[in-house]
Amino acid sequence: MKKNIRLILLGELVLFAAVFALNIIWGGWGLSAVAWFIDLPSLILIVLILIPGLLLMGEWKDFVRAFSVGLKPFGLLELKNIIGAIEAAQKLTVFAALFAIIISGVLLLGRLDDPSTIGANLAVCIISGLYAVIIEFFLLPLRLNAERRMNEEMDIGE
Repeated sequence: MKKNIRLILLGELVLFAAVFALNIIWGGWGLSAVAWFIDLPSLILIVLILIPGLLLMGEWKDFVRAFSVGLKPFGLLELKNIIGAIEAAQKLTVFAALFAIIISGVLLLGRLDDPSTIGANLAVCIISGLYAVIIEFFLLPLRLNAERRMNEEMDIGE
């Protein structure tokens, strides 16, 4: 059964948004709590490590092609390269999040003289990890889809 990876990713996005919204609503926090989960500098730092990292490693083209696996035919070598590009993106995401967490942690420790800012600054440290988890939430189906297609291609070749 052929699955459209773009529909799967869209379904994951809807699932993620629904779980997030239910958590906010049932938690009694109100819609103002949504702003607590937005930290553009952390997100930009992760993206600025992820995309140039893929470009520098020469994996960007294969990474973009991962969104077409199942829609277009790919050979074994192409699928292997796509899987490698997704793995590189997964690792870069983790490293970028760790980098952002460490930078935020150092900045937090540098401001311990003002106890009223510790909670907000600690939240900024943790949010980078959340962003990495969210990005991984979308990279994992890409990788599994490419691996499934590669296995199917290997079965056809025999």
